[in-house]
Amino acid sequence: MTTPRIPPLNVDNLKDEEQKVLQPILDAGRPWNIFLTLAHHPDLAKRWLVFSNHVLFKSTIPAREREIAILRTGWLCQSEYEWAQHEVIGTAAGLTGGEIQRIKEGPEAEWSELDRLILLATDELYHDKKISDATWVALTSHWNDQQMMDLVFAIGQYTLVSMALRTFGVPLDDFLTGWDRT
Repeated sequence: MTTPRIPPLNVDNLKDEEQKVLQPILDAGRPWNIFLTLAHHPDLAKRWLVFSNHVLFKSTIPAREREIAILRTGWLCQSEYEWAQHEVIGTAAGLTGGEIQRIKEGPEAEWSELDRLILLATDELYHDKKISDATWVALTSHWNDQQMMDLVFAIGQYTLVSMALRTFGVPLDDFLTGWDRT
């Protein structure tokens, strides 16, 4: 999509409700297009930000492993914005450039057991809307119930976000490079 269906708001022309919901993000210096687009619906954005904050910053899953699931979800959903943002976040969480590119290949590529299981669970949730018994049992040898719940909600959250980003046509932020779909 070349033209956003819902263009990001201009930070210089925010209404009071939009300003209020965006203020913590603006204070942090991150007026990314996702936030500037969702602020068209301040009530929705306010509530979504609470949940997304848990998934991204308060999850019981280690950041590197969380980013494997999020990047795989973005790739499966073909959400260029999601992929590009989390390529940056994933790198900061400890993923190498090679690992990030290999996420596109999925669980069939060469991975540690845990990384492969995360990718497998992500694929199963995306395709089947549930994690298989075999994958669940294998993952629970690494993670507790809270981590398993956080994994399911992270994949669900980023599937939802990917749908919104693609449907609304949220443009890449200036600092993002996009992707090579190969």
